[in-house]
Amino acid sequence: MINAQELAETYIACWNETDIDRRRALLETNWCADALYVDPLMKGEGRHEIDALIAAVHARFPGHSFTLKAGAEAHNDRLRFSWALGSNGDRAAAPIAHGTDFAVIDADGRIASVTGFLDQVAT
Repeated sequence: MINAQELAETYIACWNETDIDRRRALLETNWCADALYVDPLMKGEGRHEIDALIAAVHARFPGHSFTLKAGAEAHNDRLRFSWALGSNGDRAAAPIAHGTDFAVIDADGRIASVTGFLDQVAT
């Protein structure tokens, strides 16, 4: 049985990790070797490419991090949760983006694939 909240929090922690070694350790532990990530702006196959996507987000949005919105849900091998990307220093500021991600979880509890949807992006 999937612990939706815990898995979604681990996912967000991976996206927020700026230390390359710690991020790669999170990917190694929590993602399948051949995992797939896709959203409207980017796509990565395997831990190495997903790590590069995460690094690119850090480079493009320094001083920002992801937060998990309440209500992660799971059934069978599926997980759904929503997130926001906002400034680290100003929690009152509106997020620059928020979205909803859908994940497939393998039998060992690791992320096999993620399909991300951008609900809103600041212009």
